[in-house]
Amino acid sequence: MSVCVNNLSYQVEEADLKQIFSEYGSVKKVRLPINKDTGEKRGFAFVEMETDAEEAAAIMGLLGTEWMGRSLKVSKAIISSPTR
Repeated sequence: MSVCVNNLSYQVEEADLKQIFSEYGSVKKVRLPINKDTGEKRGFAFVEMETDAEEAAAIMGLLGTEWMGRSLKVSKAIISSPTR
């Protein structure tokens, strides 16, 4: 039950994402990937919600929302299995 959030401000912090997503339910985990070479944020994140209903509510509620100067792109995260 993860949500992918794209087009994030590079100033966003995990706590910011937890706060905005908690309006739609219980946030289990936030992952904010960092570029290993530069140490900078990569402009996207994954937010894990407690239930599918909370996930759907967050997607519908936040899609296209202007936040921190950016229009959020929010969708269900697609988890792929490693190639063998």
